[in-house]
Amino acid sequence: MAKPIKKALGVDIGGSGVKGAPVHLKRGELLAERFRIPTPRPATPKAVASAVAEISKHFKWKGPIGCTVPGLVRDGVVEMASNLDATWNGTHVARLIKKKTGCKVAVMNDADAAGLAEMKYGAGKGEKGVVLLLTFGTGIGSALFLDGRLLPNTELGHLQLGGQLAEDIAAHSVRETQELDWDAWVRGGVQEVIDHIEFLFSPDLIIVGGGASRPDRWAEFGHLLHTRARLVPAALGNNAGIVGAGIVARAQIPRKRKRKKSD
Repeated sequence: MAKPIKKALGVDIGGSGVKGAPVHLKRGELLAERFRIPTPRPATPKAVASAVAEISKHFKWKGPIGCTVPGLVRDGVVEMASNLDATWNGTHVARLIKKKTGCKVAVMNDADAAGLAEMKYGAGKGEKGVVLLLTFGTGIGSALFLDGRLLPNTELGHLQLGGQLAEDIAAHSVRETQELDWDAWVRGGVQEVIDHIEFLFSPDLIIVGGGASRPDRWAEFGHLLHTRARLVPAALGNNAGIVGAGIVARAQIPRKRKRKKSD
């Protein structure tokens, strides 16, 4: 009989930082304070894999590892990376990280993983209909669900509005780089992006995640947004990606089978 995975190391690979922690998969909680390393420059697959190995070593980890990547991921291969080095495209990143860590590894799009965490443990728990998670950080990530089922790799941050990518006008990094106040950031791009996505998908619930979902930041701009759908911040905050990475490890990595006494 298969032995269920009770915990996994979740690692969230982002454009500015690689962060991870062991995750309790029944409760959806971090088992230790997360450990963060600045994303290497250049952010090549080998350099980032070494950063994941450093996080694994920090926790003395020997079990399954789930990793999130900002880009389109299929069967462990990154087909298109966002905010990382172009050499990621076509890389079997799960195999590379396994080689660096000696652990079994599963990989998924970062926003999809965060969405899975919010749907299982957070703001989307028990929600039916169309649920959309938008993460505002270095870029914009998205995860789209219908009655709890994920439509993977939507990458709505790459939608074009007026000849520009959505994330180039509305990512949280844009606010920081251009030193915009919250009102100018919302009026300058965020509201337009959300309006366009609502027009395309008519979600019932929109969850805002990523670095912008921190309680202190949400208090500054959440009330400035206007949506037809219900709008809430991510309950797991910026840890959703790490927790989601743990869920990915449990879902994708084969479980050990208990030996029968007769074996």
